[in-house]
Amino acid sequence: MAVKAYLEITMEIPEKNREAAAKVYNDYRKPFLNTIPGAETKQLLIRDEDVQVLHGFDSVEHAQDYLKSEMFTKHVFVGLQPTWTSDPEVRIFMVAG
Repeated sequence: MAVKAYLEITMEIPEKNREAAAKVYNDYRKPFLNTIPGAETKQLLIRDEDVQVLHGFDSVEHAQDYLKSEMFTKHVFVGLQPTWTSDPEVRIFMVAG
C-alpha cells in the first residue's frame, strides 16, 4: 500500500517533558503500525518550538478513524496530555496525485 493521507499532530512540549512524550511514541509505534487499519508510517519530528507526530495512512477515512480508536483516545492521548502546554493541533492531509 502507499501513503495517501497524513495525520499531523503538533504539540508544544517543553524540553523537560520530551523524554516522557518520546516514551509514549516509542511504546505505541509498533502497535500502531501492526494493528490500526490503514496505518503505513509513523514518525516523530522534533523542533525547538514543538514536537510533531506524522502518521501515514492509506486513506483519509483511516486517519479519521484512528483519532476515534481506543488506542488513541485511551492510551496515546492520555499518555501525552500531561506533557504538552496547550492543546495540540491536529490536521489531516490528502496526498495529491
